[in-house]
Amino acid sequence: MRLTLRVWRQQNADADGAMATFQIDGISPDMSFLEMLDTLNEKLILDGDDPVAFDHDCREGICGACSLVINGAAHGPERTTACQLHMRSFRDGDTIDIEPWRAAAFPVVKDLVVDRSALDRIIQAGGYISAPTGSAPEAHATPVPKPDADLAFEHAECIGCGACVAACPNGAAMLFTSAKVNHLNVLPQGAPERATRVLDMVAQMDDEGFGGCTLTGECATACPKGIPLFSITAMNREFLRAARKGR
Repeated sequence: MRLTLRVWRQQNADADGAMATFQIDGISPDMSFLEMLDTLNEKLILDGDDPVAFDHDCREGICGACSLVINGAAHGPERTTACQLHMRSFRDGDTIDIEPWRAAAFPVVKDLVVDRSALDRIIQAGGYISAPTGSAPEAHATPVPKPDADLAFEHAECIGCGACVAACPNGAAMLFTSAKVNHLNVLPQGAPERATRVLDMVAQMDDEGFGGCTLTGECATACPKGIPLFSITAMNREFLRAARKGR
């Protein structure tokens, strides 16, 4: 495959950025999108140019590091992570635009890499439970109803990639935050901090400068793990309940 790549280049958060155009040839349809970028960088290095900075880690679709907007869609045309997107999803001769997540809370580090530590700080605000130290409890010591366990597992699938923020026209982080809140709030182990968790995590989300949610649904559409939109409404109910109780 021969492709034209239009890639966002930006030295740092304070510098002006622009799209740079590259021609690349010999791309196998079986390559992942990140392998294609590796091939581009090998060419740039051999030509004496600065390689394109992009974020990645596991390349197995489980860490969420590969944060790319591809042709205007978070993670590209398939509902998966960029590392699991294969070049067979494109055609020979295509022009592909590659950009970083664009959100006020995600400043650009360099090129396609953004600082997503705002999501970590939301977790730090309440994404934990109180548990006694010492030996591990018996697996059956705290019974969990199956519907609650299923709901918790569904929300626990969130990998914190930030695609929901990148896809949202408002740059909101409500789907991410609601997944982390609901994951713990539906379990008996999360009950002691149930009220403070939702209040603290939503407050931290607002402090980080994310936009407001208008339930457009783009976040759930872009989520590679399929976190449902009703997660947000469930968190809103938790928030109102906690606010009425005054913590």
